[in-house]
Amino acid sequence: MPIQYYIYFCLTLFSIGIIGVLTRRNAIIVFMCIELMLNAVNLLLVAFSKMHYAAGLRQDPATSAGIDGQLFVFFIMVVAAAEVSVGLAIIVMMYRNTHSVDINFLNRLKN
Repeated sequence: MPIQYYIYFCLTLFSIGIIGVLTRRNAIIVFMCIELMLNAVNLLLVAFSKMHYAAGLRQDPATSAGIDGQLFVFFIMVVAAAEVSVGLAIIVMMYRNTHSVDINFLNRLKN
């Protein structure tokens, strides 16, 4: 499959995530849109890694080029799992204190 398909698909996913972050007021939906953007970037990194591996394999059959992107995605997923746990804990504490997950309500907490 050509790399352009992956680029267009990831661009669409990332755009949906950006639109969701900018237009929604629910903290859980905003959090899910941020995760969608992160997963779009991960998918694109894996696609480029696969493309680089195929190009390196043509030059040297015993190459390990192109594995770096997949390792990077693995570490991003580990950090994203930690981010999910911390982010959901913040959202739960916000709901316990304000009985709402509306992010516009957080502006009142400044005073």
